Amino acid sequence: MKITRIGLNRNEIALRESLFHVANGYLGVRACFEEGTPADVRSIRGAYLNAFYDLTPIVYAEKMHGFPEAAQTIVNIVDQQGITLWLHGEPFSPFTGTLLLFEQTLDMALGQYIRHVVWRSPAGLETELRFCRMASFYAKELMTIDVAVTPRNWSGTFQAVSTQISDVYNDGDPNDPRKASERKRRLQTQDSGHHNGCMYMHCQAIGSGEVMACAALHTSDSGLQGVCSTYPASNSETLSGKAEQGKTISFVKWCVYTDSRRHHDPMSDAQDMVRDFASLPIDMWYARQRTLLNDLWDASRIIIEGPPSLQTGIDFAIYSLFQSAGRDGISSIASKGLSGEGYEGHFFWDTEIYMFPFFLLTHPQIARALLDFRYATLDGARQQARLLGHKNCALYPWRTITGSECSAYFPSGSAQYHINSDIAHAVITYYDVTGDLDYMMEKGAELLVETARLWLDTGHWKDGQFRIDGVTGPDEYTCLVNNNYYTNLSMQYHLRSTLRICADLERAYPSFSARESFGLTESEKQAFQEASDKVLLPYDETLGIFAQDDSFLQKQKLALSSLPKEAFPLLLSFHPLAFNRRQVCKQADAVLAHFLYEDGIPEDVMRRTYLYYEEITTHDSSLSQCVFSMMAARIGETEKAYTYFMNTAHMDTENKQGNTDDGIHAANMGGTYMGIVFGFAGLRIHANGLSLHPCIPKALERYAFPICYQGKRIHLQVDHETITLQENSTEPISIAVYGLHYVIDKQPLCIPLKHISNS
Repeated sequence: MKITRIGLNRNEIALRESLFHVANGYLGVRACFEEGTPADVRSIRGAYLNAFYDLTPIVYAEKMHGFPEAAQTIVNIVDQQGITLWLHGEPFSPFTGTLLLFEQTLDMALGQYIRHVVWRSPAGLETELRFCRMASFYAKELMTIDVAVTPRNWSGTFQAVSTQISDVYNDGDPNDPRKASERKRRLQTQDSGHHNGCMYMHCQAIGSGEVMACAALHTSDSGLQGVCSTYPASNSETLSGKAEQGKTISFVKWCVYTDSRRHHDPMSDAQDMVRDFASLPIDMWYARQRTLLNDLWDASRIIIEGPPSLQTGIDFAIYSLFQSAGRDGISSIASKGLSGEGYEGHFFWDTEIYMFPFFLLTHPQIARALLDFRYATLDGARQQARLLGHKNCALYPWRTITGSECSAYFPSGSAQYHINSDIAHAVITYYDVTGDLDYMMEKGAELLVETARLWLDTGHWKDGQFRIDGVTGPDEYTCLVNNNYYTNLSMQYHLRSTLRICADLERAYPSFSARESFGLTESEKQAFQEASDKVLLPYDETLGIFAQDDSFLQKQKLALSSLPKEAFPLLLSFHPLAFNRRQVCKQADAVLAHFLYEDGIPEDVMRRTYLYYEEITTHDSSLSQCVFSMMAARIGETEKAYTYFMNTAHMDTENKQGNTDDGIHAANMGGTYMGIVFGFAGLRIHANGLSLHPCIPKALERYAFPICYQGKRIHLQVDHETITLQENSTEPISIAVYGLHYVIDKQPLCIPLKHISNS
């Protein structure tokens, strides 16, 4: 379970900083070189705390009512990565002298990033260096840098200058809407210094006023002597000693981060924590990390027998998800995880639709924490609804950190009302997989009812049909349309499931009343039912497909094959109107609707709809190819599904979107997991159980994975002849395979694989 890159490539520095970042859901640190990089090498030096944010006023040339007042941005926090090594008077840099070895490895079993270097200095001194980083999953505030230096052909002086710097900037690009528009400093130092060998800093985000603190100290068994210095916006400690040929000098830099959103006294807490953590041997922390990761992999690892790079890609996806997910109810999963500043650290629908399923089926306690974040920001969703003219309901912001909207371009931002049903989908599937009625009673049902009310206030009746006008679906190349198919179909599921869960609560808890708890009257329930029964789902009789919206199929098609490769993604090459008025999709929309809400859709209609939209989809979004892969598997196009899946699994490791420099594509990592579980295995979650519709591409010999359902762990294996099912509890469980129900228990159940293909 390793990713390794050998050799120094000046053009891949920022890319590798993303790939090899270390994170634990709270803290993320990019894999920047401790010693730094030359000015002409692209590097994005960064460290981040999940949901630690700054505010910047949004300036509009023409501001209208309800537009967001301020942008929220994740903050590039104090840089504690810096360590400059002086080897007998010469500064180590891989950009000078000669590299005899340069190897970077992410060990996903150990939870460590290791850089191994053998360097010949300009003066001819040969030295072996090893830098090992860990963001602790056991103690979320802790990141360590373990340094080992071995002189090969020299003896002399050794110095390590370790720094703590608050003069840092967020990255930016005025020509890329996926990033902040400007490079900007977002921290101001309130206090810094050192005390008893501990460097500390206390800083405040300039716009939001949120506070973060950090502390660092060093331990060594090599007799190094430390001297601390303090300067404006920086602290340092110089470790000095004698180097002897063949003998390793080692030390550990212990770094702690805290913030005012999660700590009562960040500065005091940081200093206390770093001393407590450093009082234990680093090997003990490594053992804790390994133990925790053993549990992670036992609960979630997908085993693939096929191309070796594919197993690596799937492992990386799962590990990246685990690194990215907030677990405290204050944070969620940013679209770049904690690996970079793309999309400014915002939380989108990506979490619920693309990443939540992984945690739901492997670590439901983390899935619940992700739902807690949405529940904690329900009041913000109520306020957002009022700003947009809705009463007595909630509308979640399209992009946010704190729960308020910070999308300044409303046609492809706030107009995406489907965010409500996306979040509801996560709540509903959580209930269906876990059976956690208590959570529904405490939080889930309230969220479902409040978000469901939006649809009655947004939609209207015409000619006996319930319509939803003036919204944007998942395809952001088509904005402000009437009756977006995905939106309307998701609304139908949302309303019906809300009624079902409220009825379940009333049966399970005689004292519970939806009317008393949420004001949900019988007339409102009836309105939910009628709207869901009569919602307009646009269908084209001539083509035999569902239309993306009322007007989509009337537009002129954009000939994608006529555009040069450099024109993609279109959003960087064309004004939005150029594609808004044409039949072209940024990502899966109607096809995604059939993945999530396939019940009752005829197979032939599903297939024709897929093939039609496949021709006009650019996949400019990283959220797209995984959906096309899953639906290709669903309609029997197994080899096509495999092609899409390979692009999904290798998106970041091969930088297929061209912007992994700015951080990993976390939702695509979820899509990689789903590509096996929901795609090739054909898993679907229903109110009354699970169903499977497995297939396997020719390039794979087998795949296998565990899932958690109703407190039981089910193991599935598929090869070219057999589906094998087994579960680990004393209670048998029923599951549907190809529409037939089977009872599985501790004894492996073998079912013949159906060889179905429409290729």
